[in-house]
Parts: sequence; structure tokens; C-alpha cells
Amino acid sequence: MGLLGLLVGLGLLVLFAFRGWSVLLLAPFAALIAALFGGEPLLANLTQVFMVNAAGFLAQFFPIFLLGAVFGKLMDDSGAVTSVAGFMAERLGERRVIPAVVLAGALVTYGGVSLFVAFFVIVPMARSLFRAASIPRRLIPAAIVLGTSTFTMSALPGTPSIQNAIPMPFFGTTPFAAPGLGIVGSLIMLGAGLWWLHRAEAAARRAGEGYGYDAEGAIEQAVADELVRERATTAREFDPAELQHGHRSERPSPVLNAMAPLVVVVTVNLLMSLVV
Repeated sequence: MGLLGLLVGLGLLVLFAFRGWSVLLLAPFAALIAALFGGEPLLANLTQVFMVNAAGFLAQFFPIFLLGAVFGKLMDDSGAVTSVAGFMAERLGERRVIPAVVLAGALVTYGGVSLFVAFFVIVPMARSLFRAASIPRRLIPAAIVLGTSTFTMSALPGTPSIQNAIPMPFFGTTPFAAPGLGIVGSLIMLGAGLWWLHRAEAAARRAGEGYGYDAEGAIEQAVADELVRERATTAREFDPAELQHGHRSERPSPVLNAMAPLVVVVTVNLLMSLVV
């Protein structure tokens, strides 16, 4: 019954989170559901188990969330993310639009940039590339998610994502644990994703489907949409409303300068894991 309670609580949390409910309300509710199925005292479980562990989680991982948000905002305002994405698109060319978008997202997120920062920076570049190549715009989200939210978030050795960092104290691992399995898993995710995207692109071309029409102000509307903000901030540490603050550089950083912070993050991660 305890395992069933965990599954029911998690399922309800996911369901209501996608309906726009705040995770601050859903997390205690899900914990109470699990305790109810397990026959535990509800009030004692909430105050002595859930709240104690929630406070410990925040104390242990808040620096990661804070530094990740600051780093992502700095990379965005300096034009570094735009520079890296543009460099990948220029090198791969218009004939390889989908791999360009996927690898641009993978490169910046593997270097520590929040995936939501990557979303709002890479989308304009992807729209222009897909429009020039006459690829349906409905494939843009899949291409961006494949690069930012799959193998670099959960499988590639050394990724600084919270999905990789949070389990390390409990399993006694480093960010580079199981590098062979991680590389194999990453290649499977990347290969299967690119295969599906190219298959969908080929099917669209056979059907005579072009790029389509853009909704004007789509990104600005997404930034202002409260439901989008709630879903984004409960998933990661970045608030899309932050895009309206600060001053973004009018000229993108030189690509070497833009890639230097990403290389530093990965290198320091490696040294701390294997040497220090």
C-alpha cells in the first residue's frame, strides 16, 4: 500500500501541476496522500518527515539553483547563448537545420545554461532556419527539447544539471559516474530523436507541407503568460519573466569568449570529480 500511495501521490502531483496548480501546494498534498496509503499519522508525517526533509533539500541544493539562474541570465544578457547557437547554425548550414538546432541547444545546456534560457534564445534562430529550409514550424519544439532536455540533462557524463547533481550525495557518485553507460545512453537518445525528426521532415515534404505562419509576439506572450511561468518555475530555477529585466548586449559575444564559460564549467566539474 505504501508503494501504491507514492504512485498515486506522484500521479496527482503531475496531473495538477500540468493544470496550473502551484507545486508549493501540491507537494504537501502528495506527501499526505502517500502517508494515508501507508497508514502513517498524517500530521506527524507532514511536520516531522516531509517538512524536515524539504528544508534539508533546500539547504543542500539552493546554491545550485541560485548559481544556475545567475549563470543562465549572465550568458543570456551577454549574448553568449546567441553567439554559440549562431555559430552552430553557420557551421552546419541550411541543409542540416535540424541537427544545428539540436546541437546548439545541447552545447549550451551541457555547459550549464538553464534550458529555459536556451528555449527563449534558440527559438528565434530556429524559426528563421526552419523558415528558410521550408521545414514545418511544428517540429521546432521537438528539435529544441531533444537538444536541451534529454541526453544533456540526464545522461551525458559531466552534465551540471540538477537531475545529475541531486542524486550524487545519496549514491556517492560524481558528475562523471558511469561514463560508458552515459555516452551510450546519450547516443541512443540523440540518434533516435534525430531519426524521428528527419522522418517527420520527410513525411511533411512528401505531403507538400511548408513552414506555415508564425504567431506574432508568441515569445512575448509566453513570457507574460502566468500559466507558462508557473510550469517553468516549478520545473527549474528560471523564471521567464526575468527576460524582461536587465540589458541584453546589442552585439553577441565573440564565439570563443561565449564558449569559454561553458568550457570552464565542464573543466572545473571534471577536476573537482577526479582530482580534488
